[in-house]
Amino acid sequence: MYKILLIFLVVGYFYPIIGFLALVCMVGPVIMAVKRGRYWCGHYCPRGNFYDKWIGKFSRTQRIPAIFRRQWFRIFMVIFIFMVFGFQMYNAWGDLAQMGAVFWRIVFVTTVVGILLGVIYRPRTWCSFCPMGTLSYWVSPKKKTKSNAFEKIFVSDECVGCKVCTNECPLEIKVYRAKGNRDGLKNRDCLKCGRCIAKCPKQAINFARENKNALDFVCNKSFIE
Repeated sequence: MYKILLIFLVVGYFYPIIGFLALVCMVGPVIMAVKRGRYWCGHYCPRGNFYDKWIGKFSRTQRIPAIFRRQWFRIFMVIFIFMVFGFQMYNAWGDLAQMGAVFWRIVFVTTVVGILLGVIYRPRTWCSFCPMGTLSYWVSPKKKTKSNAFEKIFVSDECVGCKVCTNECPLEIKVYRAKGNRDGLKNRDCLKCGRCIAKCPKQAINFARENKNALDFVCNKSFIE
């Protein structure tokens, strides 16, 4: 997936009209989030995949600053990015090449910022307050539905609270706090990447569905891979 980002940035520099392709990664995650939460971010986002594959090799893997997860900061970033985008688009209106360049510049600048943050902190630090990720978070279902029943994280009583899950989570979500909760992990920022499942030493975490009498854990290897 990360190759799509690299091709977009290189080709878009010479042919800015392709900048309109960025709309796919702006609209796609929000539409998918209505039923599946931030699944797009964890599986289809070219930039997120780039951070995982490459920035992870150079990252200092330090804790993500708490301010990046504050609601007020995320709201500020949504407003700020869209204001900058809107202002530039207004000035470029009518010229398709220049309009495409607006999309390209937004992706380029935010990617560079994400790279710097990824090296200093964790690879996906940008994802903590990415405007599209925040919009996806806002529209994500608050309760388990049939469409995302096999994608929600559940933690069984075997969990010992070792916090390996949090250390492995790209966004440092405290997965272990969902121990024994029949509604599963309530944090809508979960990317459903499956890393917590793969690294749990007690195999206490899984994507699961809730049966009438007990939690029936159903692991889907495709999420982890």
